[in-house]
Amino acid sequence: MNKPQESVSFQPRQVQLLQQLVRKGEGAVLEFKRKASNPEKIAREMIAFANTEGGTLLVGIGDDGTIPGLKYTEDDVHVIKEILKRVRPALSLTETLIPLGNQRTVIQYDIAKSERRPHYFLGDNQAKESFVRVDDKSIKASREVREIIRRRQRQKDIGFRYGDHEQFLIKYLDEHKRITLKEFMVLTGLKRFYASKKLVLLVLADVLRVSPHERGDVYSIAFGKVS
Repeated sequence: MNKPQESVSFQPRQVQLLQQLVRKGEGAVLEFKRKASNPEKIAREMIAFANTEGGTLLVGIGDDGTIPGLKYTEDDVHVIKEILKRVRPALSLTETLIPLGNQRTVIQYDIAKSERRPHYFLGDNQAKESFVRVDDKSIKASREVREIIRRRQRQKDIGFRYGDHEQFLIKYLDEHKRITLKEFMVLTGLKRFYASKKLVLLVLADVLRVSPHERGDVYSIAFGKVS
């Protein structure tokens, strides 16, 4: 992780740029945090950005777009630095301190889409959790989404057998437009391992697309791939 900028003097132009950014509101590539009181959540937001399309996290900004800043910035920087030690592999990010001119500061973290994704957070029991960004939320990545992210890094052509289950799935999606893993298992009688494997392969082959969701990923036909 890069060190904070050496100069932390008040710069009006820097604050103007911050205000412009905040006015955009939270979304797929922008997240606000009022405080660093829940550092684990901050780490998860950063992981989600790195695992998806990258993004910016601002600490010292209210959900309503107000800019109260942080009073004890050094403490907050330290807390965040410590929690990021539990991210595997380590995140690459840029940290910038933005003084507001009132003895308060905003911390800006810019996280690029990672070439080492998926990243994980190590819980207290060493359990690994991964996250992805969907609109203005960071959600836990399913086993299937983690596998898709991991295998896409290889950038190899994906082959699959277009068998009875695959034909059934495409016909089903032509009519119903979407399906979940559980629904696919029920409709085909496949066990989770095999149903999951088929869906993952079809996404990697660009036959299907996956939309991560807190209540279960949704699969649909990829645009322009299958009529």
